[in-house]
Amino acid sequence: MRNEQEKELLISAIDGAQRKFFIISSDYELLAVNDYTRQLAGGGDVKGRHCYEVFYDRQSPCEDCTAARVMSTGKQALASVGKEMLETNIASCFYSYPVFNGDDIEAVVTIDFDLDAVGEMLGRIDRSNAFLRNLILSSVDGVIAADMTGKVIVFNEAAAEISGYSIEEALNHLDIRDVYPDGGAREVMKMLRSEEYGGKGKVKSYEVQTKRKDGNVMPIRLNAAIVYEGDKEIASIGFFHDMTEELKMKANLEKTQTQLLQAEKMSSLGKLAAGVAHQLNNPLGGITLYAKLLLEDYDLSEEAVEDVNRIIRDAQRGSETVKELLEFARQTRLKRVQVDVNQAVSRTLFLLENQTLFHDIEIKKDFYEKSLFISADIQQLNHVFMNIILNAAQAMEGKGRLEIETGLDVSRNLVKVRIADSGPGIPDDIIPHIFEPFYTTKEEGKGTGLGLSLVYSIIDEHGGHISANNQPGGGAVFKIELPVQSEKGEEESG
Repeated sequence: MRNEQEKELLISAIDGAQRKFFIISSDYELLAVNDYTRQLAGGGDVKGRHCYEVFYDRQSPCEDCTAARVMSTGKQALASVGKEMLETNIASCFYSYPVFNGDDIEAVVTIDFDLDAVGEMLGRIDRSNAFLRNLILSSVDGVIAADMTGKVIVFNEAAAEISGYSIEEALNHLDIRDVYPDGGAREVMKMLRSEEYGGKGKVKSYEVQTKRKDGNVMPIRLNAAIVYEGDKEIASIGFFHDMTEELKMKANLEKTQTQLLQAEKMSSLGKLAAGVAHQLNNPLGGITLYAKLLLEDYDLSEEAVEDVNRIIRDAQRGSETVKELLEFARQTRLKRVQVDVNQAVSRTLFLLENQTLFHDIEIKKDFYEKSLFISADIQQLNHVFMNIILNAAQAMEGKGRLEIETGLDVSRNLVKVRIADSGPGIPDDIIPHIFEPFYTTKEEGKGTGLGLSLVYSIIDEHGGHISANNQPGGGAVFKIELPVQSEKGEEESG
């Protein structure tokens, strides 16, 4: 129990407070007030009068009365302060709590707060919230937050651009599980609850797929976290970075690096090939010459004649290989003129399509409606088309479908040629090596492995690019790109 001195100190402290402090009954009658409150009420005796009458000149209790809430719930209550209250200053911010007599509420104590202080605090909160909101909305990465039921509660403009959903659609209808395909949301939450991906409650730089509104799937880099209230999970938030362009740049860089390595390899092997070709050319010429002299100067038996002819044939085959080596090594001077690619392809087909190998091959031509001029050595360009078309016919074993298409890429100023067949395609392990010198899948004696290497060298020499792949429906496809030449002219290069 408190002594009289303690009671007097408490009463003095309450009376000295420059805040409303009053006690009411369950009927809203004033039971006691401090001096400050009595002065605000006019200085007279207010005991027994209704609080709403004395302070607000009302005939009934105030709306959202904290005392009424205390009497209804038996718990303390705090009035909510909105902008309207702060702007009009029509009321104080009240805090009320019950005084019990056993299990019954005997009275309710009400205290007000400094409205200016509350306003300043709310102003700071509003400014902080506005800054945070602007920070999220202006982020270049998508920001999506969801409660633990999956309902999206934060969705910025970058997230809308990445996902295809409008902000309104996302906040009103989108479930976070719709953002990840094939149960991806469950997998992300599993990772968030583990220690392995950046610590419990965090996932750092995780590459995952996200599903757009149109159903398309795109790659993103995800940084995510769980939002806690104490130890309880109340939400999750993710920062999405679209990796589409980044992956394209990476693929293009790898492709360029491969082409540079290929070009360097071609240059080295070209020098080697030139040396070998020159060393072989003279002996092969001597073998052919003296073999023919044997046939002319001596009366040989039929078997001997056949043997000498075989020597001549093999020497000639060796000479053809030397010729290809010399071409591969670019030991001839290029004579470039303006060439219409459509005409060049047509000329090659004219020479080939009546050959026996092509009798059972259906040839489909889809040429660009206008002339496609490039600067090229016509003989070498014909060699490119003939080599690829012959390879296609041999792969189909003389029976199938050959498609030849020409076109123009205006944006990149390139002429395009596509040659596709319905053959068995190119084995996946061979595609990376198909343009390498001396690499061949043909039987021994049926190919030197220089044909496609020479094709690659010719296209590269003309400033173009060639690639080989398999079609989804089967068969191989070669794609050639060459720079457009708009003006007529002629040039030579060594």
